Amino acid sequence: MNSKNKLLRKGIILDLIGMSTMFIPFAGFFIDFLWAPYAAKQISDMYEGKKGKIASILVFIEEILPGLDFIPTFTLMWLYTFVWNKEPKMEPITIEVED
Repeated sequence: MNSKNKLLRKGIILDLIGMSTMFIPFAGFFIDFLWAPYAAKQISDMYEGKKGKIASILVFIEEILPGLDFIPTFTLMWLYTFVWNKEPKMEPITIEVED
């Protein structure tokens, strides 16, 4: 299994864990206070650089605010990284010089 599929699988699992807290009456809100920093750390480890930092802030806010647990932040980040964000790939250009 390649790294893209591993990231997707891990992201879906983390999204399901984050969503499951909203189904626990009363305690779910308190569990989110523990889950939010952990989820932010996980997404910043999964996606490096500026994208990972921005995603960690977004996932922290999404998890800490009540009622937003249904948003699949990890899966959306995977889609953004591998499906929607098509950065042009740099290809080497061969230049021939004649004498």
